[in-house]
Order: sequence, then C-alpha cells, then structure tokens
Amino acid sequence: MKIELMQLAGRDGDTAYNLRRALEAIAHCDADTDLLVFPETHLMGFVAGEQLAQVAETLEGPSLQAVQQAVRERSVAVVIGLVETDAGVFYNTSVLITPDGLSLAYRKTHLWPSERGDITPGDRFGTVVFKGVRIGILICYDIELPETARALAQLGAELVIVTNGNMDPYGPVHRTAIMARAQENQVFAVMVNRVGQGDDGLVFAGGSAVIDPFGRVLFEAGREETRQTINLDLTQVHAARVDYHYLNDRRLTLPGETVEHADIDYMLRPEVIAQSSNYLSYANANKDARSLVDEKVRENPGVYPSKAVLDTLFPLEPLPLKLERVRTRVWSKVKSGT
Repeated sequence: MKIELMQLAGRDGDTAYNLRRALEAIAHCDADTDLLVFPETHLMGFVAGEQLAQVAETLEGPSLQAVQQAVRERSVAVVIGLVETDAGVFYNTSVLITPDGLSLAYRKTHLWPSERGDITPGDRFGTVVFKGVRIGILICYDIELPETARALAQLGAELVIVTNGNMDPYGPVHRTAIMARAQENQVFAVMVNRVGQGDDGLVFAGGSAVIDPFGRVLFEAGREETRQTINLDLTQVHAARVDYHYLNDRRLTLPGETVEHADIDYMLRPEVIAQSSNYLSYANANKDARSLVDEKVRENPGVYPSKAVLDTLFPLEPLPLKLERVRTRVWSKVKSGT
C-alpha cells in the first residue's frame, strides 16, 4: 500500500484555508497513491467555546463533501480530521473517505484535558477493510493508552492510522508511544502530526512517523512541513507473528490481588516525617498501627531511633492520642530489647 503523509501547518478556525490546502494535496498526489493521511482536526484546526458552533460541521457537511469530490476525481482515499457536530454535540473526529464514500468515522475516545469542557468523547472503536487491508483510526492522545491500539488489533487491524495534533514538549512521548503500539500489537502504524504555530502559544511538534509491525521506524519527519511517500509491505504483519503472536499468547484469566502491608520502616524515616503528614494520617487511620510496630520491633530489636530522636520526630504536643501510644510503645520495646 502506498501512503502519502501530509505533515502540514494549519490555521485554527480557518476552515477555508485548511480545506484548500487539503484539496491541493489531494490534487497533486501521485497517480498510484492509495491513501493520504492528514493531521488531527485538520479541516477546522483546534477551536473551543463559542467558536465550536461556528465552525463544526456534520459528516455530510460542505467540507467533507468537497474532500469526497476530490477523492473521486483522483481515485484515491484520505484520512482527515474535523470538528464534528451531531445534534448539538461536538466531537473530535477523523474519517476515512474512499472513492466509494465515507468508509469509517472515528470519534476520539480519550480526550486531552483542554478538550474535555467542549468535546464529547467517542464511545467505540472500529475497523474497515480498504484495498484488502483492515484499517483502524486513533487520534492523538489515544495512542498514549495501550488499550486503544489493542482494541483495534482485537478488531483485526493490520494498519493503525493516527491523526495527530501533538505539541511541544510532548513530541518524544508520542515517538515512544507509536513505536510501542505498533510493536505490541504487531501492526503497521502511520502517525501524521501538525507543525507550526497554533493559538494560545502552542507549537506543534511534527515528528510524523511510520512504524512496522516489529516496532522499527521506517520513516520519521522533522518539524517542518513534509510530504512523504511510503510503501508498506503488508506481508510483514504476518512475518511479525510467525514465531509469537501477542494477541494469542495473552493470559487474561489469571487472578490477581492487592496486598496491603504497612511499611513502618519507611514511615519512621526522619525525612518522611519532616516532609509530609503521611505517618500521622496512617497512624490515625489504621487501627492496627500499634500492633504492626510491635511486630517490627520484635523482628528487629534495636533498629528503631533513640527516645530523643523519637521525641523530636513525634513531639508530645500536639499529637493525636493514638500516635502517642504508638510512639511510647515503640520506645518501650526498643528500651527493653523485647
């Protein structure tokens, strides 16, 4: 499969400009290109508040209709992002459009903190076959959670497309994440990011990348606008799974437990007492604190602080009564050597 990565700058809230750039890119693609990939919310940029209602469009809106027409004229497919509105609800959405129409729409399921007041998260993952390859889409922050790409792999994905809007200083985070998601699911991953300045002082990090099913970097962009063509050998998906197949090798039914055991030695360190109230909280909350200290003293007589140090760490006033009993008990055990 031949894919063109369109790492572009954009203008937040300027749909006309962003759409024009997308249409120009589609018009000038190679004749044998199968798929072009654009950044997250490329068509509208990042918008919030009152501006959302002004620029968001439905999946049948004019911007995607224009993209659909361009795709048909060039007999190519695109993955491109937009701000979607549906019955007054806003989504961060990326779509796969082929000459046959809208093949897949994915609403970002894991929102970046600044999105959460305006954007509604999606509630499902999906994959679709295009030219014999099952494709899934993720968006930006999604890839920082391993469960997202794993969900697509469980749905049969061989290629994960990531529309990205990652900004400084998080470029290295996504470089690591995209390699991990490809390798741990034994799939190809194509990530296309935005570059240049954004609103509110944001600087987008670029670093678009193509990763093979072994986790190897096939291509990595810098921080400038880039148009890069890559040919994927999809037989590598099978090759990566010949000796071991992570999805098949998982042991999901193993039981687990959370073991609770108070770390008294740590709690008695002077630096811990000096820097926080952790021990005070623990001693007040844990009804077994005294017996646990007794047990530690019996196991390791003579290792606790002297009475003078204890008095410094745990001043007599003010002190919760229970903590005073613990302090006294520790000292009496140390003194007696029992």
